[in-house]
Amino acid sequence: MSQSLPSNVHVSSHPCLQAKLSQLRDSTANSRETKALIHEISLIIGCEALAASLTTKSGPPAKSPLGYEYTTTTISPSTISLVPILRSGLGMVGAIETLLPAPVPIHHLGLFREPSTLQPVEYYNNLPYHRPSSPGASPASSLAILLDPIIATGGTCAAAIQTLKEWGVQRILVIAVLGALPGVLKAAEEWPEGTEIWVAGVDEQVDAKGMIRPGLGDVGDRLFLTIGK
Repeated sequence: MSQSLPSNVHVSSHPCLQAKLSQLRDSTANSRETKALIHEISLIIGCEALAASLTTKSGPPAKSPLGYEYTTTTISPSTISLVPILRSGLGMVGAIETLLPAPVPIHHLGLFREPSTLQPVEYYNNLPYHRPSSPGASPASSLAILLDPIIATGGTCAAAIQTLKEWGVQRILVIAVLGALPGVLKAAEEWPEGTEIWVAGVDEQVDAKGMIRPGLGDVGDRLFLTIGK
């Protein structure tokens, strides 16, 4: 890496993850293989990210099958939500759900890059509310886990971070499969005190169309067999 990354960006060095990322780059990987690799990579990077971002606390007492009482363990914070960016973020949801010990809300954000300007455009947002305006309103999740497989120019990820910040989350954990250095830096600068970014790999550049070089291509198209749409 020709440029050092800020302290809120973490790039995995897990050998199995790096091998799987190399397999995912291969243009011959079909949709089923792509889906499996996205899931497996998300599982590994998600495990590393959550280990560093969550803590444990004691829960209520329970009994083992032999009748012995023990103190249960739960995670903190207790209010967590998953926020996949449509479409490709959907491919990461199952892996992170597998890691979490209990179901959490899933709020979808739809963002795309306008082709000529490469600027993010929001077309869907099902966050239940933005900043609560009444005392009886439920607070936003303490931790939002933003799932964005590709951070290319960084505009989409940065826009999602800003949306979640305005919603009122206390912290954002971005989990990504691959980023381009300029895009990762842009996303990391959006809300550095409240955001941690975990990514499986970082490439140096994006091309004129905003695609990472050498990259993975359009992950959404590869997942959903819409190549050539």
